[in-house]
Amino acid sequence: MKKENIPNALTLLRIALIPIFILVLSLSYSVGMHVFAAIIFAVASITDYLDGYLARKWKVVTNFGKFADPMADKFFFFFFFFFFFLLIEMNMTPAWVVAIIICRELAVTGLRLLLVETGGTVLAAAMPGKIKTFTQMFSIIFLLLHWTLLGQILLYIALIFTIYSGYDYFKGSAYLVKDTFK
Repeated sequence: MKKENIPNALTLLRIALIPIFILVLSLSYSVGMHVFAAIIFAVASITDYLDGYLARKWKVVTNFGKFADPMADKFFFFFFFFFFFLLIEMNMTPAWVVAIIICRELAVTGLRLLLVETGGTVLAAAMPGKIKTFTQMFSIIFLLLHWTLLGQILLYIALIFTIYSGYDYFKGSAYLVKDTFK
């Protein structure tokens, strides 16, 4: 495989793993299936990091990658919805935590669309958002492994960074609405 195709292959692998993950979780609530789902999720999470890293490092950013990577991210985002509702059903997290995380994700996605529409600005992920994503991913892995306390601690850390990063993104984009309230 050519070097320039590896990041795109990783993106496609992530897209393919999402429905497999959901299927595995849907088949059984057994610990064994949860461990299998945790492995699938960990691999998908690693590809989320690796595809962009390799594309930038090797300077092989492609039009397909520009299209497919954000699409894979959105699929991953919708997967989070599914999984968080499953966490509520399994009594592993309160609904209010899930509601805040989902509302922030929708709000920041809307902000990104607005920024592109109004000036072509791309809202890059800042460090608090990266920490939010990292802690969310690891909380999911630990909750699936039934390391509930560690998973819940990480989920609450993710919640803190969810709120802070959402605030940070909107604060940096306040110029969009400053004339609205004059």
